[in-house]
Amino acid sequence: MPVSWQRLISLASGGTIAVNVPPVEGEIQPADVRDVTVTLPAALLPLFPGAPGLLQLDAGTVAEMMDALEARWPGMRDRLCDSRPAIRRHINVFVEGSRATLDTSLAPGAEVFIITAVSGG
Repeated sequence: MPVSWQRLISLASGGTIAVNVPPVEGEIQPADVRDVTVTLPAALLPLFPGAPGLLQLDAGTVAEMMDALEARWPGMRDRLCDSRPAIRRHINVFVEGSRATLDTSLAPGAEVFIITAVSGG
C-alpha cells in the first residue's frame, strides 16, 4: 500500500502549508518515509499553541518521535520525558495498543497514543 507524505502547498497570501497527500500512481516514493500517526493528550495542547491533537510524524522509534515533537514545539519533550531519559511516570505511550518505551520501534503507518495518567479517589 502506498505511503502518503507531506507536500508544501503555496498559498495566494504568500505562505505555505504542509499537507499529507497520497502519492500519484507511478510516482517514486522517498525510501525513508516512516510516517506514524500520533495522538497527543488534550491536556498538553493549550501549552503548545498550534499543536494539533492528531498529526503525522516521520519516526522510526518513540525516541525519534519525541525528537520530532520537540523540533516542532520546543519544550514538549520535557513535558513527556524526564532526564534519565525515559517517558515520565504520569505519561503513557501506546504503539498499536501496547505500552511503549523510548526504545520501541515504530513501523510505517503505526498509530501512537500519548495519554496522561488519570488518578483520583
